[in-house]
Amino acid sequence: MAAGTIRYWAAAKAAAGTAEEPYAADTLAEALDGVRERHPGELTRVLLRSSFLIDGNPVGTRGHETVRLAEGGTVEVLPPFAGG
Repeated sequence: MAAGTIRYWAAAKAAAGTAEEPYAADTLAEALDGVRERHPGELTRVLLRSSFLIDGNPVGTRGHETVRLAEGGTVEVLPPFAGG
């Protein structure tokens, strides 16, 4: 199981109540399951409309269960936000 950091931005940060936290998971799906367990409620809803970067690379439309996480990696949760 890989260990790394999940970083939350904008509405995700507000809903999580923290800017970042550790993960222990092999896939993005597993990491997000852990997030939902730790933060039921608003963050779960924010995740539904968020996009994700894994070590700086966009996940896009790939199934989260197919996205492997690396030891020491970073998952960034990017909710939609306005502005530029």
